[in-house]
Formats: sequence, C-alpha cells, structure tokens
Amino acid sequence: MNTQVDLLASYWTLAIGAVPHTGPEYSSVDFRVRVEQAAKAGFTGIGLWHADLEHTLQRYSLPDMKKILTDNGIRHVELEFLTGWFNDGEQKAQSDVTKKLLLEAASALGARSIKVGDFSNQKCPMPKLIERFAGLCREAENHGTRIAFEMMPFSIISSLEDALALAKGADARNGGIFFDLWHMVKLNIPYDRVASFPAQYRIGVEINDGFSREHSMPDMVEETTQHRQLCGEGEFDIKGFVSKIRGAGWAGPWGVEVLNKKLRQEDIHTLAPKVYRTSIAQFG
Repeated sequence: MNTQVDLLASYWTLAIGAVPHTGPEYSSVDFRVRVEQAAKAGFTGIGLWHADLEHTLQRYSLPDMKKILTDNGIRHVELEFLTGWFNDGEQKAQSDVTKKLLLEAASALGARSIKVGDFSNQKCPMPKLIERFAGLCREAENHGTRIAFEMMPFSIISSLEDALALAKGADARNGGIFFDLWHMVKLNIPYDRVASFPAQYRIGVEINDGFSREHSMPDMVEETTQHRQLCGEGEFDIKGFVSKIRGAGWAGPWGVEVLNKKLRQEDIHTLAPKVYRTSIAQFG
C-alpha cells in the first residue's frame, strides 16, 4: 500500500444498487457499511450524491454521519451534484432546495468541495454563468467548503478556455474546476494542458479508465454512466495523467470515479478492495 497517496471513492464507484439519472440514485447499501468497507480497503475519502445524502438522512443525522466518517479515518468528503443553479424559475427553485441540503451537509461533514455543472449542454450567457457561480462560491465560503465546476463533453462548459474564464471571472478563492480523466479523454484535451491549468483553480481530480476516443460508443451518456472501467482495465494512459498532474503540484486526494452497471451489482465487500487495488497501482 502506498500510504502517501490519498484515494477518494467517488460516490458512483461504490453506489451498489443505484442507477444514474433513470432510477433510484441512492445506494441499496447502508451508509455505514459503505464507509467501513471503503476505509478497510484503503480509501481515505468518500463521495456522496445529493439523492443518496437525502436517503441516508432518513436513518442517520448529519452528526451521526460525521462520527461514522471520523471513526473510520475518512478525512476527505466530496458532495455532488448541483444543477439548475444558473437557470431561473422552477428549475432554480428546485436547485436551491438541493443547494441548501448540500451546503448544510458540507458544514456538518467538513466537505472539501461541492460539484456543480449540468448534463445537457444548456445555454447561458457567460456573464450570467459567472455571476451565478460567484454567488455559489460566496454561499459556500460561509459553510467552509468550495465549489467545483465539473467540465464534461455534454456540459455548458466543455473547454479549458471557458473553464478558465468562469474561474477567473468569479474571482473566488474557494471556486474552481474539477477534472475527471474520462471527460478529458473524450474532450481530447492533452494532459499537458490540464497540468498547466492555474493551480489555484484546480479543485479536484478524478481517475478512471474506459474506451479511447476511437472506440467510443455512439451514446456518450450511456458510455459514461454504464461502461467506465476500473483503472488499468481500459485504454486510458492513467499513469501518464497521474505523472503530469503530480508534476503540476497536485497532491490529492485523487478521486476514483467508475460508473459501471455491472460493478454496481457486485458485493461491496469485494468491490471496494478491487477498486482500491486497481487504482493505487497507477501510482507505483
């Protein structure tokens, strides 16, 4: 085990029983069990999705959750996912409900960041987007956390240029960009360019594996939510990515986000160590 590397089990990686976007998005495995098995495998961080958080709070209070995390040595917590925050009307109203949930949880759990973005390439003028993002950052600062925009091929922001414009425009010390290797590969963004992105705006980094651009599936949404691969079992140059990002000063934690429909049917007791083992091997 490489004790110098902090790995964070992003929510969907261990979300046994959950179905992204089209089904129940909360895990059928109890929160305590997930935390215990993640920690036993070697993870020092864990992610929570808003629907799973809401479901978990039906059994545990936020102080209960914090104690479970602390008792198992989980030092890094990430929360996700906020959409609709740059819209108006009913979409904004619904987004505000989720925002309140995530901000309260961030305060209680000591979350390092909250992921935000969109999944349908909605249109919004950049000045309005910047203004709304800056507003989120101001609110998050009052809760001791950061706001991380996750760029994706199907997001309103899908280029490093626009990502930098958003981060610089908001001018918030607790706001920046989240970099997921899967999205970087699909966007054909060279690792060098990710590494050269200003460090003060680099809020989070995730690794995973999958099909190369040449072997991509026709439906990118299906591919990203159902067919990502464990590290080392796909076609990505994960070690090259890790080397570049480490060289740029990123010390972690490193999220591991593998959305795979078959893995989400496995037993948490065997899945967690398998995910950790394949991920930590990229840092040897």
